[in-house]
Amino acid sequence: MELFTHWRTWDEARAGLAGSGSGAGIDLDGLGRAAEAARRWHGDQRRPTGEPYIVHLLEALEVLACGPGVTNQAVLCAALLHDVVEDTSATVADVEDEFGPEVAELVDWVTKPPAAGADRQAKRAARAAYLRRLRDAPREAMLVKLADRASNVQTLDRMPPDFQRRYYAETLTYIVPLAEPEPWFEAWYASWRRHFAHLR
Repeated sequence: MELFTHWRTWDEARAGLAGSGSGAGIDLDGLGRAAEAARRWHGDQRRPTGEPYIVHLLEALEVLACGPGVTNQAVLCAALLHDVVEDTSATVADVEDEFGPEVAELVDWVTKPPAAGADRQAKRAARAAYLRRLRDAPREAMLVKLADRASNVQTLDRMPPDFQRRYYAETLTYIVPLAEPEPWFEAWYASWRRHFAHLR
C-alpha cells in the first residue's frame, strides 16, 4: 500500500508537482489560490490525529496527482476545498464565487449534509444516505471522494480500535465499489484492504 504523506505545506506540494512532471498542464498558481482559501477557511482546525487540517487536503491532492496522474484543474482544486462547506463557515456559493461553478459543483457533491437529528442513529443514517448518493455522482466528484478517503484510511491504525473497524467496514461497503471503474484506485484500495484485513 503506497502512502501519501509527503506534502505538508503548499510550498512542498508545488515543488513536488513541478519537479516530478505531475504538474505539466496544471495551473499551479490556481491551485495555490485554492490551497490558500482552504487554509483561510479551515483556520486552526486540526484532524483527529492532531495535524493541521491542510495536511489532509494536501494528501488528497497528492493522491490524485501522483497516483492516477489526474491533471483536471477543477478536480484538483476541489480536492483542496472538499471539506470547506462541510466543516467551515464557507458555502457552496462562496466556493463558486472564488473558483467557479465546476469546482463548486464537485465540492457540493462530496459535502455530507447535516443530520436531521442530533442522536447517533440519525447521524449514521444521514451518513449512509450520503455515501449511497455518491454512486450517482459524476466521475470527477468520485475521484475527489476516492482521494479524500484514501488520505483518511491510509493511517487508519492511528485511530481508536472501534473506529477502525467501523470505518474499515464503511469503506468496503461504500467506497471500494466506487473505485472499481478506476484502475489505479481499484489497485490501491485492494492493497489497502489486504493491509488492514485484520479488521474484518
